[in-house]
Amino acid sequence: MREYLLTILVAALVAYLLTPAVRRFAVWFGAQAAPRDRDVHVIPTPRLGGLAMFGGMAAALVVATGLPEMRKVLAGGDVNVGKALLLSGGLIVLVGIADDRWGVDPLTKFAGQVAAAGIFIMQGIQLYVIPLPNGESLSLPPTYGVPLTVLIVVATINAVNFIDGLDGLAAGTVGIAATALFFYAYLLTKTNGLTTLTGATLTAAVLVGMCAGFLPHNFNPARIFMGDTGSMLIGLLLSASTILLTGQFDPAILGSYPLFPLWVPLLLVPAVAAVPFLDMLLAVWRRTNDGRSPFSPDKRHLHHRLLELGHSHRRAVLIMYFWVGLLAAGLVALALTNQQAIVISITAVVAVAGVVLMLGMPRRAARRAAAREAAGPSERPRESV
Repeated sequence: MREYLLTILVAALVAYLLTPAVRRFAVWFGAQAAPRDRDVHVIPTPRLGGLAMFGGMAAALVVATGLPEMRKVLAGGDVNVGKALLLSGGLIVLVGIADDRWGVDPLTKFAGQVAAAGIFIMQGIQLYVIPLPNGESLSLPPTYGVPLTVLIVVATINAVNFIDGLDGLAAGTVGIAATALFFYAYLLTKTNGLTTLTGATLTAAVLVGMCAGFLPHNFNPARIFMGDTGSMLIGLLLSASTILLTGQFDPAILGSYPLFPLWVPLLLVPAVAAVPFLDMLLAVWRRTNDGRSPFSPDKRHLHHRLLELGHSHRRAVLIMYFWVGLLAAGLVALALTNQQAIVISITAVVAVAGVVLMLGMPRRAARRAAAREAAGPSERPRESV
């Protein structure tokens, strides 16, 4: 665990320290996001934050090669995790830089994402088995494993890209998902007496550090955006950890768990993206119903509605963190415990409390503001001279 913590710390520290330099470079390079009608920021904001995150990833992998146990993870087996992350991450960052600066058509971005998935496959990061409900695993020949791997990579990258709508939302959400994957893999291996040193756990740890280091610069009011450079990169690493975890455990070893521990890696990303994905489906239905293109922008997304309810920008992001964290924690807890009824009950109670607070906080704030206005200047506390 100490080597994992050191890897997380290095990724976070380097990403944090590099971000101001990347911000200055983005301004000089002309990679800035001009405000649009549907945006919540009102001044031009530099992009390319993903460059600092890539630097954090590279630094963490370099340090990991010098750690005695992490060196075994990076060099052992048929999967070259470090080389795969650096090569595919470098490619996706180049595509992101071009998009953040000049704009790239969707087909070119899709080709870059597929190429990054191809690098994963060449380095051994591929979906080889799929767990079945009966506790066994279905081996996948390359005819099926390769396209499914590409699908997972591309879908995860674009799911993260869709989340990136508020300051700090994508970095925080993916950080929560990576933390859940890290503890899931670590606890499952530790409990069953297996080695905790795996490529999946290392990838999740690096991703946690990258997001944690960048988030202070990106939280509202954001001084820099990660851009497609960052959103595609962290989506890529999230897909890598997911694929590496799937099929890592022998179903016979995990027979004591009544629910889907083998399915957690594949279910976690859809669970994390469930709220924004539902928002996307509602947006398509809404625009089509209004006779407009499904891709026409508007200001009726979930985060816009939270702002309209009276939540501040920061509180809206924290609400999204809450729901993502609740879904991720509930899913991992269900897979790692035999007390499913207790987990479901606690999750339901917390969810109800979250809904009450989400709806009630703006109303209480509005009542307090109205009371202060009604009190008038004579009844307000005097300022000290």
